[in-house]
Amino acid sequence: MGKTFLYTEIQAAVPFEQFDWRPINAALKTAPGLIRKTWLSGIGTRTVGGFYEFDSVQNALAFAQGPFAEEARRAGAPATTRLFDGDIVRDASIDLHSPYYT
Repeated sequence: MGKTFLYTEIQAAVPFEQFDWRPINAALKTAPGLIRKTWLSGIGTRTVGGFYEFDSVQNALAFAQGPFAEEARRAGAPATTRLFDGDIVRDASIDLHSPYYT
């Protein structure tokens, strides 16, 4: 499996306008295998999370179990992570013009 997507969410209400994402982005740019991240901010819940694309399941798991888990612990908040197979959904995603498949 090549293309792997990771969804994360930290269950803490943080208005994104007050969230300092810059140092997190700097650290993310060094994460092995990370291709891109789209930040997410929960409507109504103000939870902070993201949708990531990694080059492999191994790198996505290493990030989810390492840096992301540490960030959630530091925040003292529960977290959610989900891994998705990006290869099996390729044709369906291309049909809907997904920017992740060019």
